Amino acid sequence: MFSLFNITRIWRQVRVFSFLLLAGCETPRDDAHLKRFEFAQPAMGTMFRIVLHASDEKSAEAAAKAAFARVIELERAMTDYDPESELLRLCRQPYGQPVSVSRDLFAALQHARELAELTEGAIDPTVGPYVQIWRRARRQRELPAPEKFAEAAPAVGWQKFQLDPKKQTVTLLVPNMRLDLGGVAKGYAADAAIAVLRNHGIQCALIAASGDLAIGDPPPGKSGWSIGLMSFTSDKPDRQVTLRNCGVSTSGDTEQFLLLDGVRYSHIVDPRTGRALTNRVSANVIAPTATASDILATAVCVLGPEKSLQTLKKLNGVYFRAVALRDGKPVETVSEGFPSAAK
Repeated sequence: MFSLFNITRIWRQVRVFSFLLLAGCETPRDDAHLKRFEFAQPAMGTMFRIVLHASDEKSAEAAAKAAFARVIELERAMTDYDPESELLRLCRQPYGQPVSVSRDLFAALQHARELAELTEGAIDPTVGPYVQIWRRARRQRELPAPEKFAEAAPAVGWQKFQLDPKKQTVTLLVPNMRLDLGGVAKGYAADAAIAVLRNHGIQCALIAASGDLAIGDPPPGKSGWSIGLMSFTSDKPDRQVTLRNCGVSTSGDTEQFLLLDGVRYSHIVDPRTGRALTNRVSANVIAPTATASDILATAVCVLGPEKSLQTLKKLNGVYFRAVALRDGKPVETVSEGFPSAAK
């Protein structure tokens, strides 16, 4: 039976370090003097944006520089575009052999595996062989040959790798595995960047990594950050919510897809079949961390709204909104607890 204790414990790992740094500092906030600063830097195939409130420009720049350095460190570990990344070096190791990995890579894989189990494989960090097939399809603008899926299938399945928390090792159990953290890395990096800012004494901050946001304490004088949520129905936000100290992610096929013979093939792949999604759906997920919201936004797209209502209610602090096409019309599904639109 699935243990929610494990999920809760893993989510806390990303945030606990920053909270410990602030322990003993529970004094009333005096943030009226803080000024707003904004920084941006490309990383992980997108633009990472930092908005923070600090007392002066020098401290703001130092904190942002350290946060970006942390993001780049994680990109080098988790990307599947660089053959020398830690992730792909792991994939080249002989199967059946435990391999020691960094704390970050282990934690990201642990997050992904736990939620793969919860969603019964709707998200899966072993999906890499299927992802490679569809990346080629988008480049070539042609559908993959059916036999490609049969060839890739034996190397896909979240049960096909083992994690040893005590030794911090990963064991790939079958040949030709290719791990993929595309639905985890940006959220994990955003959480890590928030932790770096807190280490520099900055609590009022927001990290935006494309559709994944890590949100800290609210701006001075505000109850939260005003966040515009997107769906595939518009090129502008269609709902505004106010959030603080959480993660929020948006997933869907608005930007990455393959259109052939009138069929829209999403960049999101169902790991259980290897097929790209063809039913239009977008998801907004709010969770305790951006790591969790990143993973679960993809899961909602794969599971669909109805199954997601059943699955995600098992998780405390997780809420979602999904928009899906039914009979050619967009239909919105909102989980209990999802915040109302800001006024």
